[in-house]
Amino acid sequence: MSDPRLASMSPDELRAHMRKLGYRTQNDLANAIGVSRSAVSLWLEGKVGVPRPVAMLLRMLVAAQRRAF
Repeated sequence: MSDPRLASMSPDELRAHMRKLGYRTQNDLANAIGVSRSAVSLWLEGKVGVPRPVAMLLRMLVAAQRRAF
């Protein structure tokens, strides 16, 4: 079985991770990970898939946050 951290991410999962990490706007997330706001918008609308490296980064940040508290 493959590692679930390597899978792509649905728009709903992206929204949930944004909330968990404290990113209130598309611009907040875009600035934090070095992409354009329009890229984040396309991911949230489901028009373009979340790139796997971005999905993996967000999942790792959420996991690290859970361990820290």
